[in-house]
Amino acid sequence: MKRSFWFTLGVAAGVSASRRVRGTVRRVTPAGIAENVGDAVRELAVAIGSFGADVRAGMTEREAELHATLTARTGIDTTPYVTTPYVIDGREAARP
Repeated sequence: MKRSFWFTLGVAAGVSASRRVRGTVRRVTPAGIAENVGDAVRELAVAIGSFGADVRAGMTEREAELHATLTARTGIDTTPYVTTPYVIDGREAARP
């Protein structure tokens, strides 16, 4: 009974160690490194996009505050004229 227990425990430890080594080796191969770098670049792109959206939202909010303050102080409506976006094939595009 003791021998089969220790044998089973040894097999389990060997399988576990083998999987860990295989995972480590996979991460240091060129394909593994490329996968890690690709994931990092994707995360960075998402973070930059989110930051840009937050900055644009903050700019719009601050601009509205400035227009409201200027209108309250001077009585002149300074709300910018908003044009309809130029749309080509369902996507917003620059005007020609």
